Amino acid sequence: QVQVVESGGGLVQAGGSLGLACVASGSIWSINTMGWFRQAPGKQRELVASITRSGRTNYADSVKGRFTISNPDPKNTIYLQMNSLKSEDTAVYYCKVEGSVSDYWGQGTQVTVSS
Repeated sequence: QVQVVESGGGLVQAGGSLGLACVASGSIWSINTMGWFRQAPGKQRELVASITRSGRTNYADSVKGRFTISNPDPKNTIYLQMNSLKSEDTAVYYCKVEGSVSDYWGQGTQVTVSS
């Protein structure tokens, strides 16, 4: 059984900062990539940032220069530092784990940015 657990969401004022953490555990054969996606009401889920096991990163244009993804433990943990938050960053943020065999999603954590 695989568990993907996110933490760190909350309410913050525009211009503020938040950090999100994701930890994967269980029977994951091998993790290739971990990433953060988000979904705002009425919108499709979109990629925010991802990082490979070797540390290669990818960011959505809308967050470049403001968000930083890292993997303190490349085996199963990632962190997303979000700075200069905007109201349009408000969404449910989901962690995705891409394994060698299957992909896994967390339950999501709410990030709300008040203007």
